[in-house]
Amino acid sequence: MAVRHRAQVQLIRGGKTMLTLEGVRVVEFCEIAAGPFCGMLLADMGADVIKVERPEGDGMRQWPPISGGFSENFASVNRNKRSIALDLKDPKDLATARALALSADAVIENYRPGVMKRYGLDHASLSQSAPDLVYASISAFGQTGPRAQEGGFDLTLQAMAGVMSVTGEAGGPPVKCGVPLCDFVSGLYAAFSVVCGLRKVREGAGGDHFDISMMGATLAVGALQTSQYFGTGSDPEKLGSAHPRNAPYQAFRASDGWFAMAAGNNRLWEKVCEIAGTMDLLRDPRFTTSILRAQNQQALRDRLEAEFTRQPAGHWLERFAAAGVPSAEINTYSQALADRQVAHLKLVEDIVLPGGARTRTVVSPIVQSGRTSGVRRAPPTIGEHSAEIRAEIVM
Repeated sequence: MAVRHRAQVQLIRGGKTMLTLEGVRVVEFCEIAAGPFCGMLLADMGADVIKVERPEGDGMRQWPPISGGFSENFASVNRNKRSIALDLKDPKDLATARALALSADAVIENYRPGVMKRYGLDHASLSQSAPDLVYASISAFGQTGPRAQEGGFDLTLQAMAGVMSVTGEAGGPPVKCGVPLCDFVSGLYAAFSVVCGLRKVREGAGGDHFDISMMGATLAVGALQTSQYFGTGSDPEKLGSAHPRNAPYQAFRASDGWFAMAAGNNRLWEKVCEIAGTMDLLRDPRFTTSILRAQNQQALRDRLEAEFTRQPAGHWLERFAAAGVPSAEINTYSQALADRQVAHLKLVEDIVLPGGARTRTVVSPIVQSGRTSGVRRAPPTIGEHSAEIRAEIVM
């Protein structure tokens, strides 16, 4: 049996500080998005995350854009990790994978249920030798049940879990969320589970197996939509950018484009009417409460846009900001990344990819003791750290 290992990593940036998960080793048997994102979240907080890859590498390595021969998509979810290339069909490599897993504090995997068991790398097999092991499995539908053996991708889970039924304009075709919501919320739940499991081990209660389904995670973050159904018996509907219980709370057209404005209570609603010159709406019985405004928001939007289209978006944003009404330009990603608050929060860092290409990446948004964790390791090449990792484990 391998000797359990505690990696020691120090981060120094303007003074010495310790990241929350320093000294924790995580072994990642994951590909594409949900699992690697989970691993990166743990790595960002200081864990020594070892990515176990097939000799040909994680399939995401082939996704464009490619800079200097290296995928920027892959880089965006695999920083701060080490990589070892192993062919699990080779007995020697499988033995190495097992020893590596037994050396870890936590293992994460996102293969179909049964794959890890076939190699003897499932939680039940490993925990016999490592009872304190924390193990997280991410899959489309969970490890058991009538759909457990079905595959799934972000698109199909958005469709199945209801997200596409409430995304887009009323009466329009099915539209998925432009961000891979199901993949990333599943990764978040998995990372949260691992940290909870590590706390359980620290308290002397032993390891655990966490089963995270993309279906369950996606339904869970749809709490407002599921509760609407439970409370009314009716399915939530597509509302475009509007809100089912608040208005005005959506994107509005100005003379030169669009802007977003959210007046989520009566005080803010009164300010909107003052700014728009629609004080008569305060006396209209259709608009006296947030719920009534939401029920009649098509008529409300038509009346407000009749005023908003008289001036450019910047005019209204300036006036709303002065009055304390939450509002915003509708940014492209290039515009969002250039925002002065993004610079203040130090969310974007330069990074050099393997091969020498320079690019940028959005780092962890978590600020710990006044600092962001940033990039400590560039995303690895396939098996870049195989030799040093092999040297660290005892077979």
